[in-house]
Amino acid sequence: MAQVTLNHVTKRYEDVVAVNDMNLEIRDGEFVCLVGPSGCGKSTTMEMVAGLTKPSEGNVHIGDVDVTTLPPKDRGVAMVFQNIALFPHMDVYDNISFGLRLRKFDKEEIDRRVDRASDIVQLEGMLDRMPDEMSGGQRQRVAIARAIVREPDVFLMDEPLANLDAKLRVHMRTELQRLHKELDTTIIYVTHDQAEAMTMSDRIAVLDAGELQQIDPPLVCYNEPENLFVAGFIGSPSMNFAEGELVANGFESEHFTVEFDPSQVPGASVGDRVTLGIRPEDVFTVDRVQNLSSATASIDATTDVLEPMGDEIFVYLVLGESAERSMEGETASSNQLLMSVNPDSDIQEDQDVEVVLDRSKVHLFDTASGQALAHGIEELPGPSAGTGPDAGTSAGTGAGEGTESPVTEAESDR
Repeated sequence: MAQVTLNHVTKRYEDVVAVNDMNLEIRDGEFVCLVGPSGCGKSTTMEMVAGLTKPSEGNVHIGDVDVTTLPPKDRGVAMVFQNIALFPHMDVYDNISFGLRLRKFDKEEIDRRVDRASDIVQLEGMLDRMPDEMSGGQRQRVAIARAIVREPDVFLMDEPLANLDAKLRVHMRTELQRLHKELDTTIIYVTHDQAEAMTMSDRIAVLDAGELQQIDPPLVCYNEPENLFVAGFIGSPSMNFAEGELVANGFESEHFTVEFDPSQVPGASVGDRVTLGIRPEDVFTVDRVQNLSSATASIDATTDVLEPMGDEIFVYLVLGESAERSMEGETASSNQLLMSVNPDSDIQEDQDVEVVLDRSKVHLFDTASGQALAHGIEELPGPSAGTGPDAGTSAGTGAGEGTESPVTEAESDR
């Protein structure tokens, strides 16, 4: 096991900056996912750790050793790639042991390591099979076993499940978590699939345009995103956003108002342009908020498209009295809100509804910089406060008040 540290690492390809001033510390024995859209620099970062690519600037440490200029074979790492790349003319035993035989290990040591690795990845009784006699998941386990026999300090996995079908990916995610517990070693895992990142990681490193946006445990990235990019990327479906202005009694956008004391928002003042974020599961119809003490004033909306997902229904809402549509017939994104409801809901398309937001789950971001300002807000105090989600007028036609809400994290230093 070993800690991996990147100090001010930059990688340039002529005029293209693939990774920009990366500072990243991965602890001994930790499972960290590098996640982000295509072209964000996650694979390049892993390649610099592996020694397949040399940084333009900065240095890479594995444990106490500066490995920046060391070849891959001397770094104590093993890689598992998206392309499994097994030798088709070799059986499982020969595929797994190939690297050890190249390094002239004796037969007894090779057998010991192959038996241990095949036991860990549950390949017992398959060592004499050929790759074309195995399923995709079994072949992937062979590739992982081939890395395990190296007994490396660090495992590097570059989208190893991307070519598997959806059901097998879920199964292999569980297998990799079990493998991490079994080996208790450092794993760096590259993926664009946030479901993999959320379910397997001790921490997620979110990258965009070659820059590290946030590195935190999965639920911290989900509940307390540091900026608009992380908020929009982590979570499926993604967070709803509405641009507006910080006013004397809270937030005001084109289609709705949310009342709160603006002094709750550190680093912002009345008149600043801010973006409100709310996740689909934190949007409710008025008749579903009996036990929600932190509801905002109601917002007029019309249901547009319903997407039944089995355990929930995604409801696309159009805000305001009429839907503004583009020439292609799609509702303008600034006029949309996505809501998640129970599968037994009787909600229908083209239905007029009133919805509220869970005030304690509202996120506020600086529109210009994208940085988070607050996660969760409290109701505007004072004698004018209402007694429920129907108090006052609907947002968009006037300011309404919600019920008293419990203390939230709005006054944190994040």
